[in-house]
Amino acid sequence: MTVKLRGIYTTALTHLLTEAGHEVVQASGPIRDRFDADFGTERAAVTVATTDDRQGVGVSGDDERVAAVQELVTGVGRDTLWWPDPTPEGAVYAGEVTETLGSGAVVDLGDAEGFLPYGNADDRVETGDRLVVQVAEAGAPWTDGRPVLETAVAVRGSLLSLVRGASTDTGGVGGPSMLDLVAADPREGWGVSWERASDDADFDALAAALSAANERAAAIDDALADAPPAEETAPHCYWDDTTTTWVWFGRESRFELDEARRAVTTTMTGHHRLKAGHRTASTAIDYVEALCDDPEGEFPFAVTAEQFGPREGGSLELGHGKPDGRLISLGRGEVTAVDADGTVTVERELSPGGEYDALGVPKEGGDIAETTLKEGRWWYPTTYRDSEGTSKGTYVNVCTPVEIFPETARYVDLHVDVVRHADGTVERVDDDELDAAVAAGEVPEELAERARGVAAAVENALS
Repeated sequence: MTVKLRGIYTTALTHLLTEAGHEVVQASGPIRDRFDADFGTERAAVTVATTDDRQGVGVSGDDERVAAVQELVTGVGRDTLWWPDPTPEGAVYAGEVTETLGSGAVVDLGDAEGFLPYGNADDRVETGDRLVVQVAEAGAPWTDGRPVLETAVAVRGSLLSLVRGASTDTGGVGGPSMLDLVAADPREGWGVSWERASDDADFDALAAALSAANERAAAIDDALADAPPAEETAPHCYWDDTTTTWVWFGRESRFELDEARRAVTTTMTGHHRLKAGHRTASTAIDYVEALCDDPEGEFPFAVTAEQFGPREGGSLELGHGKPDGRLISLGRGEVTAVDADGTVTVERELSPGGEYDALGVPKEGGDIAETTLKEGRWWYPTTYRDSEGTSKGTYVNVCTPVEIFPETARYVDLHVDVVRHADGTVERVDDDELDAAVAAGEVPEELAERARGVAAAVENALS
């Protein structure tokens, strides 16, 4: 199986994939330098790309092959979670425009909503229009981003793309057609455009990529040929013979990826944790690793916080991930303390109304929530106090190991929690929600057992 990788996790995943017998293709320059191996230029059946926020990867490609790569990637650590995308890249829909915005239109696809930039549409788009669209770029569930759509129907690849109804790029004025050189033709009614990576590919690889693209184009033609027009059937999926899966790496998993990378090249402790936290950290990390032969040791939280944040007096958002892939912001608070051991204290002033979960006491004006987060810990407490400083109770959230990035503290909530009421009574809650998440396939049993063990330990400590 051929796999193309890009982003901050590439070296580690290249090591894991090649060790498992998979073939990495179209490797970048640094990867070619680090590995004593020959990397082909042929078409990739699966693409693994780091998400824009660097929290994980998207795995996209042929249905039957994505599953094998996904299994390996999600097996990195017990706090790695994954979710299938209901609108995978390349899927073709009959969609209905439900809203027009400044830069594009919101389109109902049935399974989800998509966003069609006006620049991706052939004609003017208005509310109520029904049209054929294709998913050009899927979005990770924790980003709340709608998939990006286009009205052109295409089979996109890293070597070449086929576009339905388009003309073929001949590969240069006055020169021989690339199609003449590869001795192959696109499917009738489709035009070829050559991607940048095709410059480094041999003719056999290009011919094989064109053959695979032609097969996919034929499948799309077949799906559209007998289907009712978009005006009659929207919202409706015409064709989705591809898979996109989103993988989120927890803190333990990032350190496991460090180990995989260390098997190939010098890797400092916390390499992936640091690069996931701040874009400008990448240059500093590459510099340190280039200078040091063995930069292993404790994760340098104090230095990281001093250089990039969070800092005392600043603010920090609580990024509350859910096991179904969503990310919920619990709001931003003032950072009141940052300790060298990785502990950060955040205070938030709360608005009145309703009750505190599981504590059963009202939220009142002037209430303060003090949250104590520690890098790498599987739980964190939030103590609620009234305007005079009297405790209203403490809520301990059990979660995947906390990562404190410069702007946001991130984790995935594991449902089961422990509360300590103002009178000292300790109660464990939401075990049933964790059980339901396991039954739904959202939380692996190993991770659930860890959560239950953490909850038991916290309950004993507070009793």
